[in-house]
Amino acid sequence: MAQQRALPQSKETLLQSYNKRLKDDVKSIMDNFTEIIKTAKIEDETQVSRATQGEQDNYEMHVRAANIVRAGESLMKLVSDLKQFLILNDFPSVNEAIDQRNQQLRALQEECDRKLIALRDEVSIDLYELEEEYYSSRYK
Repeated sequence: MAQQRALPQSKETLLQSYNKRLKDDVKSIMDNFTEIIKTAKIEDETQVSRATQGEQDNYEMHVRAANIVRAGESLMKLVSDLKQFLILNDFPSVNEAIDQRNQQLRALQEECDRKLIALRDEVSIDLYELEEEYYSSRYK
């Protein structure tokens, strides 16, 4: 991972689209929140009655809040897409994890082999002693 590789064009384009989605969604959240704050201010008398203006402001706030929720859901989907991209395209770390697991399993295999060889040697010695005892015994 010390050296960065150039990404293929399709991956580069995909990352650029992720970046654009991020900027667009954050901008949408900011714009809608700013407009909700502006709408919450009480203005001077206009040609529209207060009740009508209140209903219009209420509707606008609901629409803007829905836009904020949509942008938040889009950001959560973006996070999911980024995780999937990382999992599917991060071959060096996957290979490193596989190599590390192989080393662990080889060390375990070598330890098991050493224990089996030691056990074989002990059984061989014991068997030799038993054979000596059997053949030298007068109760064959």
